[in-house]
Amino acid sequence: MILVAGGTGRLGRLVVARLAARGLAVRVLTRTPAAHADLDALGVKLVRGDVRDAAVVLTAVRDADVVVSAVHGFAGPGHVSPASVDRDGNVNLIDAAATAGADVVLMSVVGAAADSPMELFRMKLAAERYLDASGVPATIVRSAAYLELWLEILERTAGRSGRPLVFGRGENPINFVSVADVGALVERVVLDKGARGRTLDLGGPENLTMNQLAAAVQSRAGRTATPRHAPQALLRLAAGTVGRVNPAVGRQLRSALVMDRAGVTVGGAGSARELYPDLPQTSLADLLERAPARRRGGAAPRVN
Repeated sequence: MILVAGGTGRLGRLVVARLAARGLAVRVLTRTPAAHADLDALGVKLVRGDVRDAAVVLTAVRDADVVVSAVHGFAGPGHVSPASVDRDGNVNLIDAAATAGADVVLMSVVGAAADSPMELFRMKLAAERYLDASGVPATIVRSAAYLELWLEILERTAGRSGRPLVFGRGENPINFVSVADVGALVERVVLDKGARGRTLDLGGPENLTMNQLAAAVQSRAGRTATPRHAPQALLRLAAGTVGRVNPAVGRQLRSALVMDRAGVTVGGAGSARELYPDLPQTSLADLLERAPARRRGGAAPRVN
């Protein structure tokens, strides 16, 4: 049996669907089972719980062969934070996996580091280190930023003006990866015992700037207006004011500043593609070709 924490999120849903399609027994830990009846229809067992509750996690992981952690506390309801979810919640999952004798597949991020200016990256590294020290058989997957997420953010910010909002200059090269490609990798490592003990980085086939993404959003929607820009000075001011009142917004603003100041790229093909050369490589053009255009005035996409 495979326990997926974060199985109702952007990545988790793809992983759960892939594993269920193989006929595998999948259990999803979620705070809101009633809101995810579509997963129940796949034959997936939904268990109510929060990764921040060690006792609940211990019960949910019981009898599991593999525990997949696709959780994140960057933003969301319930006063979550990277410290409470990405560090402490993962500690609970790792401890429960050790008790159950289960393997762990931990989702982390490319660039996770103790001195990162981004709290999420620091907390992901803390979870990686705890997992390494636990002795639990494990695979760590470090993913680049999700291409679908940032396309949706830019589309959402276009709003009625029809002009996406780029935070900062938007000229730094950033490696984006399709969440579908990440889902394919997670499925592989869940099933591959030979991947235990490895940390696998996964990026996309190209580096793109936020301005290039904004131009792609405009082209797909048939719009010609240039994007708007929020200056770095404004982002710093908002992070220090609004961000103090709303920590989730503060994290988002500080992350935008980091992404605008320093290029976030993945060197070479990445170790994941070296291990699995047949992994899909979805480009921006591929994604736009498959995705329906969103016209001005249409419903804004959901970002999570």
